[in-house]
Amino acid sequence: MAAGDGARDVLARSLASDRIHSAYLLTGPGEAPREAALWFARALACSALGASRPCEACPACRRSTPKEPVTLDGTGKDGPLYRHVGDHPDLLWVERGRDDTRVRIAQIRALQRALHLRSVEGGRRAAVIADAEWLNLEAQNALLRTLEEPPPATSFLLVTASPAGLAATVRSRCQRVAFPAPRAPAPDAPEAQEAARALAARLALLPRQSLPELLDWAEEFRGARAVAAAGVQELLAVASAWLHAGVSRAAGGGESAGLGPRLEAWRTLQACRKALAQRNANPQLVAERALLALREALA
Repeated sequence: MAAGDGARDVLARSLASDRIHSAYLLTGPGEAPREAALWFARALACSALGASRPCEACPACRRSTPKEPVTLDGTGKDGPLYRHVGDHPDLLWVERGRDDTRVRIAQIRALQRALHLRSVEGGRRAAVIADAEWLNLEAQNALLRTLEEPPPATSFLLVTASPAGLAATVRSRCQRVAFPAPRAPAPDAPEAQEAARALAARLALLPRQSLPELLDWAEEFRGARAVAAAGVQELLAVASAWLHAGVSRAAGGGESAGLGPRLEAWRTLQACRKALAQRNANPQLVAERALLALREALA
């Protein structure tokens, strides 16, 4: 079974039993949660009666066939606030605008206005909120009110690499579907992406790096915040998976020495992800904190 198949099975069972929740939280690294959200949204709109949905043949499936996505703009000045999945009027998609570091409240309000209207096709509707960890607190509060009283026959699909950036009240309104973290990238793993392999190899050298060298690494995350924040998110994701794998190997082998500092470093990484997502923290400073915690744990 491929990674993520188990999580997809949860969604497939919801379809098969017709027990559809009003909100799902799809969490995990990489593209798997986003791809599953697209698949599930299209399956909800599919008018086929069989188990295999989306069927790709009914009018709803043909309308929801993905095409080149329209670039969004969180201000609504240089692009729409949300887009449709394919050309389907009842499948909506929200994510960060091209130059935005947040999913803005204006986008959530536009989504709410669209969903306040009756379904165009008369069937189920779905609203995907990709980059959900980048919802600021104001946008989360606005979304929460809709999650508490959702429109009829409507499902929200929140996609996030980590749920840490979402308020507990938002998370509690969602059925969580967790996609597994990838195994720690390693230089001899042919299936690992080259960038992740290089980053994992670089992390392994942290104990031998001086403080100035570490600060130089963190300084690489200066510049435009959207780009810098994305780079730090990748650093935190790879470092978390790499550290988790190391702890699991040590625990499985009965090695308890050094586990405490590594677990503390892992908790620091999760706090860094939350700060980056919720508090508009400076990416360079977040990187410094994460790298210092890792170096201390590994030393």
